[in-house]
Amino acid sequence: MNGEEAALGGKVRSTRIIKGLKLRDLAGRAGCSESLLSKIENGRASPSLAMLQRIAASLDVTVPALFAARAAGEGIVGRAGERPSMRIDAKGSRLEQLVPAGAGRSLEGNLHILAPGGGSAGTLAHAGEEVGFVLKGELDLTVDGETHRLRTGDSFVFRSELPHSYRNPGRTETRVVWVSTPPTF
Repeated sequence: MNGEEAALGGKVRSTRIIKGLKLRDLAGRAGCSESLLSKIENGRASPSLAMLQRIAASLDVTVPALFAARAAGEGIVGRAGERPSMRIDAKGSRLEQLVPAGAGRSLEGNLHILAPGGGSAGTLAHAGEEVGFVLKGELDLTVDGETHRLRTGDSFVFRSELPHSYRNPGRTETRVVWVSTPPTF
């Protein structure tokens, strides 16, 4: 069991219990099986970004709130190697929080580190706006059914309500600075 997965799972479980939901209630709301939700809560499975977003929405919290116990609070500086991170797919891709989670934050910033073939593992849609910059590698960004191939140095912006997904189509790691408002991940 990974320590990050265990911490995330514990936060999901405690939030579910505080909200008075049974495992089957949350699984139904989030559109997953009770078995998968149980594995997530016990740190034996890592949810995709799309699944994590559905779980958070079903709990009426943001994704950063599920990591708040591990975040650096209201800090100004996030140190390399100390930022909260999570695995986002089975390929080993991960997301590092650049903006510490905290009450009153109006934006979030993350570093997406995508393994070859890694990505969002599903389509996302939520309120807000997003902007990003490809630091390294290639990114296929699909927004409202149109796929855009981005390379090192390219940037993007779009309304988050539009269905969107992304993946690394290359053979090497891709790094993307991704900022959105309001915070959802």
